[in-house]
Amino acid sequence: MKILWQAFAFWFCVTVLTGFIYPAVIAAVGRAALPDKASGSLVSVDGRVVGSSLIAQPFQGPGYFWPRPLVMSNLSPTSAQLKTTIAERRKDWSARANVLPQHVPEELLTGSGSGLDPHISHEAARIQVATVAAARGFDEEKTKALLSLVDENVEGQQLHALGEARVNVLLLNLAVDKKFGTLKR
Repeated sequence: MKILWQAFAFWFCVTVLTGFIYPAVIAAVGRAALPDKASGSLVSVDGRVVGSSLIAQPFQGPGYFWPRPLVMSNLSPTSAQLKTTIAERRKDWSARANVLPQHVPEELLTGSGSGLDPHISHEAARIQVATVAAARGFDEEKTKALLSLVDENVEGQQLHALGEARVNVLLLNLAVDKKFGTLKR
């Protein structure tokens, strides 16, 4: 009976330590050191939460920049269905952005691994400028200002070495709304 009691006491102590105390300490340190990230990197406009800078938001209006497709599939790269879907997206983007099909960036055709990537490449953002400008009725001067806004919203590589420069679509669209006015969605 004594061994059973000791085993139970050990189990209880380990459970409290690893299940409650340790997570509470880590959460407190995270909130103190990185309060924005610990809270989910929520983005607010006029005191209202509009999204998270860590998760892609669906923007389907022509006056906004679009993220990668917000889908995840388990289709193989050799899947005929996946190839058909990509070909359709390539055709749509080519027409929408008025570029040759081979110039459509790949990330606009395929979803990310998680299906939630909030970023697109600088190239993918720039290719959408003409479409966004046309939908908003911009003249040449405003279109140049929009292009400059895209360039201003480029985030560098992670840790100055990992990945490519990228643009957070939510933050870019909010910057567009702030500078040029909000469209009805």
